[in-house]
Amino acid sequence: MMTLLTGCTTNPGQSSSGQPDASSSARPGGFDISTIASGLDAPWSFVVDGDTALVSERDSGRILELTADGEQREIATIDAATPMGEGGLLGLAVRDDDLFAYFTAGDENRVERYELTGAPGSLGLGEPETILDGIASARTHNGGRIAFGPDGMLYVTVGDAGNREAAQDRNSLSGKILRLTPDGDVPEDNPFDGSPVYSYGHRNPQGLAWDDDGTLYASEFGQDTWDELNIIEPGRNYGWPVVEGMADDDRFVDPVQQWAPADASPSGMAIAEGSIWIANLRGERLREVPLEDTSASTEHLVGEYGRLRDVAVAPDGTLRVLTNNTDGRGDPGQDDDRVLRLDPAAAG
Repeated sequence: MMTLLTGCTTNPGQSSSGQPDASSSARPGGFDISTIASGLDAPWSFVVDGDTALVSERDSGRILELTADGEQREIATIDAATPMGEGGLLGLAVRDDDLFAYFTAGDENRVERYELTGAPGSLGLGEPETILDGIASARTHNGGRIAFGPDGMLYVTVGDAGNREAAQDRNSLSGKILRLTPDGDVPEDNPFDGSPVYSYGHRNPQGLAWDDDGTLYASEFGQDTWDELNIIEPGRNYGWPVVEGMADDDRFVDPVQQWAPADASPSGMAIAEGSIWIANLRGERLREVPLEDTSASTEHLVGEYGRLRDVAVAPDGTLRVLTNNTDGRGDPGQDDDRVLRLDPAAAG
């Protein structure tokens, strides 16, 4: 394991693809960072559940287990996953003894459930069970993040798959955040009777996280003007493609924060130490948004590790940050892609 020291900044900086040097010294307000896994191929999702840590690889369709001693082992390959542009094997979620996966399968995206067999260090997958299918797929805007909320329901982010108008059509699954039971049924208290749609008017949301009060936050890719951080309320319209970013239009919910895509492209996110932590791809930074003031933010790791795809909280409260430089849009270093460990309590 290579231990690295790096710092943080409170001001936007120019992105770069340079990799950190192991001998770099800590700067004021910095925190220790270590690489706990390397050599990953276009990783997309990182999930932690107790002693289980899993990574999905978008193009290979592999699901890897990271063991406590730092080893990587393949537990399965999702053969039905079709790599195409931004599509492939995307989000993972774990609940009880089941693994849920969102992936592109030809002309559709779908969510499947698998029994997790074995024990940590020797996990395997049972037979697939389809939870939701028929989600439109494309080379871009597939969404793909899945996560269980504090209510025990499965939330699914779905992009507009290049069909902008579908985001405003409540009969379409595209451009939505969906809410399902773990069996794939529509919860009775969803905002629209008989529909899995929880919110709509989204372009390409890829981050989900809940605070201790149960408030749901989502990160979203804009087009040319603004990326967004939104508070998600059931049944509300978030504006795409009519508006992008803050519009002050009573028909739509404005984001609580917005950024130029060159400084952001926000993907996975997590909440720890009183802040939202958002992985940014094009912006090559880890953004921290304090829950007590969601209009503020601090930027960490700017340009130091390249593109960042996902963030997860480990049982000890530390963060796992997933780099994403081997996806065809980054400039990979020798050890890319990697899972980084950092302690948010020391993030100055």
